[in-house]
Amino acid sequence: MLTVSSVTKDFPTPTGPLRILENVSFAMAPGEAAAIMGPSGSGKSTLLYILGALDRPTSGSVTLGGEDPFTLKANALAAFRNRRIGFVFQDHALLPQCSVMENVLVPTLVGAPDPEAPSRAKALLDRVGLGGRLGHRPAQLSGGEKQRVAIARAMVRQPQLLLCDEPTGNLDAESAEAVAALLFELHQAQKTVLVVVTHSDALAARFPVRFHLHQRALVRR
Repeated sequence: MLTVSSVTKDFPTPTGPLRILENVSFAMAPGEAAAIMGPSGSGKSTLLYILGALDRPTSGSVTLGGEDPFTLKANALAAFRNRRIGFVFQDHALLPQCSVMENVLVPTLVGAPDPEAPSRAKALLDRVGLGGRLGHRPAQLSGGEKQRVAIARAMVRQPQLLLCDEPTGNLDAESAEAVAALLFELHQAQKTVLVVVTHSDALAARFPVRFHLHQRALVRR
């Protein structure tokens, strides 16, 4: 369960705190999915980073599976993110010197050895249609293929929460449709909580729950 309670975020400026988010609250159960929309600068990515424990709220709380990551020390917080949260960004952020398989396995290199990781990675790459490209480097892939690798990497730890920031923003319409379909297929198979920030009306229309960020508040549409 993802629970967000009265989250407010201020950033310091020379003239005083600048409030980006104010009293944001919502909850999502495993298997649920939501899109967050809003104009540029409205705080969508800021909220996503708070959900992913990459940035701390000024006030309020976020819990995942009943645990507040912001109460953890640095090493435990990093382990929490690695094990329980998957991230997909607009830029796939693949390591150019590594193969497709190696890129997907990167999150599993941290912490205790995971002997089942290679088989999970291979199964995910088969599922996203790249089972025949395991040894290829990112430069040998199309934009849509790179993003499919990024999705497999985000899912290889079987996270509770999958966060996506404009996952189709750099793709043509056909590739965007394929990536969106894969996101939902894997999300439903693993029963993650899925939260996607997007400007795309086509992507947002796929979601049963849609939020809009406006004037620091999150409103369900």
